[in-house]
Amino acid sequence: MSMSAAARPTLRQWLGAENPASRLQALCGSLFRMLSAIARNPLALVGLAIVVALVLVALFAPLLAHGVSPLAQDLPARLSPPGAAHWFGTDELGRDIFSRTVYGARVTLVIVALVAAVVVPIGLAVGTTAGYLGSAVDMVLMRITDIFLAFPRLVLALAFAAALGPGIENAVIAISLTAWPPYARLARAETVTIAKSDFIAAVVLQGASTSRILLRHIVPLCISSVIVRLTLDMAGIILTAAGLGFLGLGAQPPTPEWGAMINEGRNQLVTGVWWVSTFPGLAIMSVVLGFNLVGDGIRDVLDPRGVTRL
Repeated sequence: MSMSAAARPTLRQWLGAENPASRLQALCGSLFRMLSAIARNPLALVGLAIVVALVLVALFAPLLAHGVSPLAQDLPARLSPPGAAHWFGTDELGRDIFSRTVYGARVTLVIVALVAAVVVPIGLAVGTTAGYLGSAVDMVLMRITDIFLAFPRLVLALAFAAALGPGIENAVIAISLTAWPPYARLARAETVTIAKSDFIAAVVLQGASTSRILLRHIVPLCISSVIVRLTLDMAGIILTAAGLGFLGLGAQPPTPEWGAMINEGRNQLVTGVWWVSTFPGLAIMSVVLGFNLVGDGIRDVLDPRGVTRL
């Protein structure tokens, strides 16, 4: 074996290097340490497995549904109980509940991804601007934030969804309008502390603009806390989306959305047809549990005190 081959570090050594040689190595090393810590936490590992399963189900929905369309109707087989032909039974229009539940994972992931893509930039922009500029800007932005925080999230989301009209796009807007204030508060608290640091004073003396300081130095330091908050909020976002769908303000028929499916089957519960609402309800419960466990695990990993809560 040559000297160069012997001196070449292994992948584990490269990821665990104390002094990374590049930003890519530092980022990969941080992700590796985070995943290693989560793997040592049984509950967080269970949550991660549920979230990964959700993503895989959404990606391979046509394969898992055996080619059965979630919109295909079969009236002679309406309200059939779970069996070999229909694993989760059928609804009042003869549509396969298993296929609709599997395809509903796609709708859930789309809503979660769109809400996350909206609330994180808004929360970071408002919070970091208010925390760094302070004075009147801080007062105005935080009072606007307090107005949104004064209302229960679901009630405010219902009001926005009712004003905008039913539909997935409007549901995403309604949820986003109610979900950004906690991120703004968190980013502001982080920014107030970071702005007093010596390296920020050094950057100011070098003549850096306010926008450069915020984008290049403050926002990156706030992202880890925001990611933890976002992971913990995923469960609430899913429940809010399901609530809007249940009330007819989210995804519209015949879209296979879990909340709307529960609403479609609630009138059948009194007649003993339990499967129409039960299986999408179990899907919501499992995904919410998974995101909660992953959020707790990530919070413990990023906790600077190193306290294990789980």
